[in-house]
Amino acid sequence: MRIALAQINAVVGDLPGNSRIILSRVDQAKVAGADLVIFPELALTGYPPEDLLLKPQFIKDTAAHLKALARQITDLPCVIGHVEQGPRQTLFNSAAVIENRRIKGSYHKRCLPNYSVFDEKRYFVPGNENLILDLGGYRVGLTICEDIWEEKGPVDEYARLKPDLLVNLSASPYFVGKIHARHRMGTRWARLCRASVAYCNLVGGQDELVFDGGSFAMTSSGRLIASAPQFEENLLVVDLPVQSGRKSRTHPKAPTLRLSKPNPRLKPQLNSRTIGPLKPVEEIYRALVLGTRDYVQKNGFGTVALGLSGGIDSALVAALAVEALGKDRVVAVTMPSPYTSSETFKDSQAMADNLGIRLMTLPIENVFKGFLGALSESFEGRTPDITEENLQARIRGALLMALSNKFGWLILTTGNKSEISTGYCTLYGDTAGGFAIIKDVPKTMVYQLSLFFNTLHGREIIPASIITRPPTAELKLNQKDQDTLPPYDLLDKIIKGYVEEDRPVSELIRSGLDETVVRQTVRMIDASEYKRRQAPPGIKITSKAFGKDRRVPITNLYRP
Repeated sequence: MRIALAQINAVVGDLPGNSRIILSRVDQAKVAGADLVIFPELALTGYPPEDLLLKPQFIKDTAAHLKALARQITDLPCVIGHVEQGPRQTLFNSAAVIENRRIKGSYHKRCLPNYSVFDEKRYFVPGNENLILDLGGYRVGLTICEDIWEEKGPVDEYARLKPDLLVNLSASPYFVGKIHARHRMGTRWARLCRASVAYCNLVGGQDELVFDGGSFAMTSSGRLIASAPQFEENLLVVDLPVQSGRKSRTHPKAPTLRLSKPNPRLKPQLNSRTIGPLKPVEEIYRALVLGTRDYVQKNGFGTVALGLSGGIDSALVAALAVEALGKDRVVAVTMPSPYTSSETFKDSQAMADNLGIRLMTLPIENVFKGFLGALSESFEGRTPDITEENLQARIRGALLMALSNKFGWLILTTGNKSEISTGYCTLYGDTAGGFAIIKDVPKTMVYQLSLFFNTLHGREIIPASIITRPPTAELKLNQKDQDTLPPYDLLDKIIKGYVEEDRPVSELIRSGLDETVVRQTVRMIDASEYKRRQAPPGIKITSKAFGKDRRVPITNLYRP
């Protein structure tokens, strides 16, 4: 059986555009001689549509576009993810089966995820039965995303029905290493059902989420025989070794849809390709590039701008932006203060030159003096402290937002996860902007990504002096990050344990981490929730990012 897995980059809410993409892939699958083409979960609406699903008109428009799609799909059976209206205004997360200009039936997702970034129970009701497609004697079982992650769920029932092929329509968000978990899951179900497995995943950026694709096909022994690349659109066409005519062990409880027999005409030989998973640093790099490109382009921005300080965070953000959008769409702004060293100023210039981007210089010394003059009477008798430091950051934020207003630029913030976790950032200062590319990237990974970027391009685009210089905010004389924060390698271990793994403080201490540093860091994390709530969205690359993943109340007196 020849299966086509259409790994598409759908845009949430773009029903006409997504329909055009679907029809284009159907045509390509026909040319390739496919017997069945599979699209991702909610391919027609994009994923996740969130509260668009609460708009009755959106549901009506989706149904109309699905019917229009069906009228244009002739002799190739297709399975397309969509939203379906159920009885009493309920909604199903569905997979429509289309053939010969007709919607022949639908499978309703049975397991609705309601954890991490998912809240599908807010919108959908679960289905209650499986569905078998009879494709000329070949038995194909349908599932949608979470259905195959449940230990005791629809796939256990399919195992008793003995399908030849188990298909999954997915919109599985990325975090580093997740593709390995998908492969393990596919192998498990292939062996349990003694059936081939075809997994079709969405690709593309949607707000803070990135979908990495990586669609794949496996034999009934769980051997990976074909996979699509990560982080790009692809039509994966694969010949699956299946044996038709197997009978179920028990009387099938699932309804069966009969489709046309596969076309017996001689088909061109296929050389299925298996693309190995990327290494973690490259995987993260490509996720950040794709997430940035899609956020900017899907939201209609032409140019992005950022403050280029001469530090490693802003250097990496500039590099990622150029990789995602091209040098002509990126503007860097350096805003030296009385505390800006000649070395960091020169590094900002070198970085912009190496990337070939425009660099604007807006000194803030006179503006800073003006603020201090305006506040001098109020501050009389008080020594300078973090207030004066934050004033500089807020002046820079105000200048960047003024450029945004005047020219329509999207401002990229440059804070990393280590800083945002601990509140080592200035509200309305370096947090001011529209998109935070490295919001979920720990500082230690910032260094790895910077080295990877240089290696990828075969030359030192991010200057070595930026990578090796001790990190500093340069808001007062001789300032270093580690005057306030623990060493980043230790800090990132605590953040991973406390934020991403939800490990208690006592366990982190027992693991060998310094008790004083752990308690100090946890206090900073807990006290900074109000800042994170006001920060721009950023790309999720870890198993738990701030935002949808972690919803901690701001007013919260729990202290473990």
